[in-house]
Amino acid sequence: MPRFIKQPFASWFSSSDEKNRRRQLRQAIAHIIGESPSRIGVYQLAVLHTSASKESTVTGFRESNERLEYLGDAVLGMVIAEYLFKKYPFKDEGFLTEIRSRIVNREMLNVISRKIGLDNLIEYDGQWGRLMPARTSMYGDALEALVGAVYLDKGFNFTRSFILKKLLTHYDLDAVVNNNGNFKSRLIEWAQREGKELRFEIISEQGSSQFREFIAQVIVNDEPFATGSGYSKKKAEQAAAEDAFKKLALK
Repeated sequence: MPRFIKQPFASWFSSSDEKNRRRQLRQAIAHIIGESPSRIGVYQLAVLHTSASKESTVTGFRESNERLEYLGDAVLGMVIAEYLFKKYPFKDEGFLTEIRSRIVNREMLNVISRKIGLDNLIEYDGQWGRLMPARTSMYGDALEALVGAVYLDKGFNFTRSFILKKLLTHYDLDAVVNNNGNFKSRLIEWAQREGKELRFEIISEQGSSQFREFIAQVIVNDEPFATGSGYSKKKAEQAAAEDAFKKLALK
């Protein structure tokens, strides 16, 4: 059976009273976005993880927050792009792209989701949930889905204000700009400066098809140098690059 993350909101969903459930969710969303929602259904969908997806009685389509996540990702990216474009009028495209990427990366969105209390509202299957918190993008995915829901419910101007005033304020933008956590790109730059041949290889995969862990290796001048693991190839390569940085004592 689907379950919900712990208090303060989990107890709402133990009730069989659908009307009360919607009322309580409406209050929670109003607290998060700063205004009472008009279309509560889209917010119910925004907090429905794919592991607890439900088949529509009308279309037969299994509904979850994935489509809203797609929409919210686009809206969030656009608003952040516009904000950075205006804030840094003399920075080039590469800088703007990199900073936007750091702001909307999954780890940062996971953190913001928790800070605003969205993590307490997510409905997910209990068996899937036992794998947390070792790996999950669930919180950040739900945040993007929430942005998509706000956009459908309130329109672009409200959503833009919500992103800038309710989400972006949780970031230390100076720290985001000055701290480059992209170890892979930094390692590639190091290799280019030092005239080293560098490549990344996925050397093994573990787990099921749904929850697969990848092991990546950094190869320098055809010699294995560092390894790292992650629940995507990209994360495994980043972890391997970070390990290489530690061994090289790079800053």
